Amino acid sequence: MSERFVTFAEFSAYLDRLGLFHMDLTLDRVREFARRAGLGRPPFAVAHVLGTNGKGSTSTFLESIAREHGLKTGLYTSPHFLSFRERIKVGGRMLPEERWTCLANRAMSIGGDLGLTYFELLTCMAVLAFAEDGVELAVMEAGLGGRYDAVSAFETDLTLFTPIGLDHMRILGNTLAEIAADKADAMPQREGGGLAVTGWQEPEALAVLRSVAERKAARLLLADWLAVLPDGLRLGLAGPHQRQNALLALAGWRLITTALGREPDALAEARGLERAFIPGRLQHCPGVSGVSPDLLLDGAHNEPGLRALLAAVEELHPRPAALLFSCLKDKELSVMAPLAARLTDGPILVTGLPGCERSRDPVEIATFFTALGRETRAFPDPEAALADLATFDGPVLACGSLYLLAALYTKRPECLENAASA
Repeated sequence: MSERFVTFAEFSAYLDRLGLFHMDLTLDRVREFARRAGLGRPPFAVAHVLGTNGKGSTSTFLESIAREHGLKTGLYTSPHFLSFRERIKVGGRMLPEERWTCLANRAMSIGGDLGLTYFELLTCMAVLAFAEDGVELAVMEAGLGGRYDAVSAFETDLTLFTPIGLDHMRILGNTLAEIAADKADAMPQREGGGLAVTGWQEPEALAVLRSVAERKAARLLLADWLAVLPDGLRLGLAGPHQRQNALLALAGWRLITTALGREPDALAEARGLERAFIPGRLQHCPGVSGVSPDLLLDGAHNEPGLRALLAAVEELHPRPAALLFSCLKDKELSVMAPLAARLTDGPILVTGLPGCERSRDPVEIATFFTALGRETRAFPDPEAALADLATFDGPVLACGSLYLLAALYTKRPECLENAASA
């Protein structure tokens, strides 16, 4: 029996009941949905973006490049900060609430009896929306891993791999090779072979990608074989690591143009890379003197992300005057804390995340920083930490958890708009 939603609020409540973190790793439900909807081979090109860090940025760069070439684009990313509406965009814009309600009812009429999980349902709704809107290219970011990622249930035209590292080890595997194998399995196995491109990888991960590509008769190319970023290009997203993501997106665009029957245009490519925007990527949010500090918001929440952020911060002038930090219970804090401590010479403010059951106790987090000899203060929530920073002189860098950024965006919703990055 499928549910029918009269209002957006009813659907939102249904999603809450499904549970954001409930997972049941199989593709059977989504494949059956795709079969019923006649969308196993979507009526648009699909670029599937996988990896550990940089998926959202790479997806955003690729979608922006395509849109600057005049294509009608779909973009599917995760997670969201304030509303799940952020996850699905057509032509660079979120869908209105009324459209979401209609899509939800259509999805439930097709697969309401399948027991779709939170992520599976939203993935199916994204494909429905893109099909209904006549999208020409959909850029779809993997949620977790690759082997059982819901996007893998649909036929894709191009697979892009951002750098693969150690994260979500309880689910994906304890070694880099195991994690890379899970993500590599997203490459489609079909007659004629699939097409894939990878950015920089650790040698161990690259060897796994190549092995799986050979087994699946897929063509795996290196991004730096296919593209070079123009000299003097100012990317829409800040930090030296974004050049890797931009290069991968540009290489992916060069590959998929054949499927789209398009010719790459250097000026449109440059505009796409310059105009790309996604919140929480070393994003500068100006404060109000004496009331709130300038914030630098970055979604780095694991070791590879913090290493990339550290490289970016070393190029900033001025450097962050303080650090606002939080993290979840399943993160390797013994590895993350020494990296995070190097992001500032100033005080480190650690905060809890009320309402997030996976949040780590701020007092416990603080002990890792005090053990490093750093001035550290713990707060129950971000609001209390921000109050302590109200008259702080200098930019405050916030990182460690996407839930921390979500809490800060709640206080500064204007920062979710397409503002300039640092």
